[in-house]
Amino acid sequence: MYKILFIGLFMLALLGSCKRFGSGELSGALNRKPYYEPIPYGMNFIKQGSINIGPSDQEVDHANTPVKTISVPSFWMDETEITNNEYRQFVFWVRDSIARQLLSESIPEFLITEGRKGDILETPRLNWQEPIEWKNADYQASLEEMYIPETERFFNKKEIDARKLRFEYYWIDYKQAAKRVNSYNYETQSYGGSVVDATGKEGPVQNRSSFIMSESTPVYPDTLVWVRDFTFSYNEPLTSKYFSHVAYDQYPVVGVTWAQAKAFCVWRTQQLNAYQDMVKMATVMDYRLPTEVEWEYAARGNHQMTMFPWGSYYTRDKEGNFLANFKPMRGNYVSDNQNSVTTTKVANFIPNSFGLYDMAGNVAEWTSNAYDESSYELMSDFSPDFQYNAKPDDSPAMKRKVIRGGSWKDIAYYVQSSTRSYEYQDSAKSYIGFRCVRSTFKPDYWE
Repeated sequence: MYKILFIGLFMLALLGSCKRFGSGELSGALNRKPYYEPIPYGMNFIKQGSINIGPSDQEVDHANTPVKTISVPSFWMDETEITNNEYRQFVFWVRDSIARQLLSESIPEFLITEGRKGDILETPRLNWQEPIEWKNADYQASLEEMYIPETERFFNKKEIDARKLRFEYYWIDYKQAAKRVNSYNYETQSYGGSVVDATGKEGPVQNRSSFIMSESTPVYPDTLVWVRDFTFSYNEPLTSKYFSHVAYDQYPVVGVTWAQAKAFCVWRTQQLNAYQDMVKMATVMDYRLPTEVEWEYAARGNHQMTMFPWGSYYTRDKEGNFLANFKPMRGNYVSDNQNSVTTTKVANFIPNSFGLYDMAGNVAEWTSNAYDESSYELMSDFSPDFQYNAKPDDSPAMKRKVIRGGSWKDIAYYVQSSTRSYEYQDSAKSYIGFRCVRSTFKPDYWE
């Protein structure tokens, strides 16, 4: 009886399956599971909206520049600037990956050659479960090239050579790939070493390698920025301790170039997607630097016409306390009641309406965008992203990147939400850090 019932149920299920997937009807691809976007740790959701960008009423020299309304899609944003300890995780990962690569050449345990089912991997991968015994004499012989040469050591102290810590990665230049001459479905005629498209425009023959870029970026922060930025200042204690000492773990990382901030975002994406792949879940959008429009939209916290992220025209609260870490009086760096002459711990002041801390002051922040004085007049009104991938031999003007938010050394004008400035992409400063954003699959996340 039970056997007959089981066979009957099986036939009904089979017929139902055939009716749905075998009838020639449009039923969609099989085995597509619903997607639940993981909430990124330490990030806040910034809901889509619009923003009026342009100069404030205090910028007399730009009074004729029109204000433009721009729509911004939803995204996630770090609630604080990236801290020393968070960036140190990146540095340690690069250090350990180089060490494991060197050790794998002589110690088989550091290389995984077989899959979980015993199949041979086409590309062996590093074994991150095997601990590195840094004081082991056999290990040290393999790792010797990672250390500072004996002739360059201070007090004969053996230390990792920070110059050797480089992060190598690939990225796709989508703007180059999107050119019509690179489209696979775009009709062209080939003439020797060039192609002519349907409009008669001639260009070089392109292939995938022309827009797949490789980068090799040093990851260790430039700790000498504290001395270099202020010639006659006594900043040697910060030079020797700011990034390395545990007391500064929750302070914003500084001394990182635009390229290093970009590399951090790539590494952060790789780490999360590797985990998502391990647990058999779909990957997430890439972590990246915010565009300057995203940054200003997030900084304003739904307050369109106010000067500062806290939704006010004033830099003090009702009790007379300053609301950000900046230079409120000429030379009086400690008048903000934080007992700090330079940076402070992140989240030391109240957040804005989006729950974001230090969107004004503490350290200025890198954005992804190239700086141009006329970009407001030229940019699109929908999610604009003006970028230029400057090459080492480009002129300095081509290497300018937008920074936002102002810093501990700036007067109040530079910590206004609308104020834009720039720094060169290959420069590191003691007053510039960054935070990451991540695009979202769910623009109505909180609805």
